[in-house]
Amino acid sequence: RSEIQKVLVENFEKYGFEPAETPIVEYEEFVRGDNSDDEAVSSIFKLKDRGARNLALRYEFTFQLKRLMKDKKLPYKRYQIGPVFRDEPVTGNRFRQFTQCDVDVVGSSVKDEAEILTLVKRVLDQLKIDFIIYVNNRKLLNEILEKEGIEKDDWEKVIREIDKLDKLSEDEVLNNLKEYKAQKIIGIFKKSDSFFEKYETYSEIKELIKYCNYYNTQIKFLPSLARGLSYYNGSVFEVKTKKMKETITGGGSFLFNNMQSTGLSFGLDRLSLLAEIDIRNKQTMILSLAEDEQAIKLAEKLRNNGQDCFITYGKISKALDYANKLQILYVIILGENEIKEKKVKFKNMETGEERLLTISEVVNELKNES
Repeated sequence: RSEIQKVLVENFEKYGFEPAETPIVEYEEFVRGDNSDDEAVSSIFKLKDRGARNLALRYEFTFQLKRLMKDKKLPYKRYQIGPVFRDEPVTGNRFRQFTQCDVDVVGSSVKDEAEILTLVKRVLDQLKIDFIIYVNNRKLLNEILEKEGIEKDDWEKVIREIDKLDKLSEDEVLNNLKEYKAQKIIGIFKKSDSFFEKYETYSEIKELIKYCNYYNTQIKFLPSLARGLSYYNGSVFEVKTKKMKETITGGGSFLFNNMQSTGLSFGLDRLSLLAEIDIRNKQTMILSLAEDEQAIKLAEKLRNNGQDCFITYGKISKALDYANKLQILYVIILGENEIKEKKVKFKNMETGEERLLTISEVVNELKNES
């Protein structure tokens, strides 16, 4: 999880996002906002303080942007990593507490959407996760509903039912849509991409595909993609993999304080189940055999050169056993004989190879490894 967070932060900052922190506990009214009917909002943890005020735990980060974006130069690009909470049953890969990793752009355009999807591609490639990026547009969904004669007051309810297509069977969703006389739209979703050319707002899908192509990022149009949150007003995206039923990451565009914005959220817990990365302990252990001053000086020299290390003191057998348990690759041994030769013993714990090296050679060796 720590290594995955490093990958995320490195890439978030590479694309110009700055870190932010927000409270876990908020006033319930602020948490609910204008989206009280959304499934995620209805699952918030509610509590009271000593003054009997209604509070809630944050269920995501996006609603807190309302406060963060005030007086910021636009576009405001922020990322945030931290725990969020949902008061719902624990099933499969759904948890009551999970770590969310968000990027958002306040004051965004389709160009920012393409960049965020490229950021997704870069992160998942680095974590060696196979994926497909699916996109749709809420405006297109609304246009389809309008042309099919669905009552406008029912649009959000219909979209919530559509969003259940990856959770319920098609027959169950069809049955639910009958209440709104909207069952015909399932057939529309099965049409080829060219069918949607007749809709005016399909042009926004084509624009997003064009900018993603500039980045060499492949995306797939999925007309049934809805996303459950009602605040989305433009592009929506979800990233899927064959190795997990649930979505790896998802997001979309929304309006906050009359400012067009776009964002996306990674779930650290799901990434940790899928990522195939080297999590070998990258620290180096220095073993002092009654040469503490020299061991301390060596440790500080390595740290000053960007290497992670720590010192142990005592018996060789005990120290090497400790290094094995921590899966440390390199151990540097400093004893009386090594000091006399102005060298150290450099041991590779994986191969068992030991070499006598100068301090400069050790520094270079570790630099090459990192």
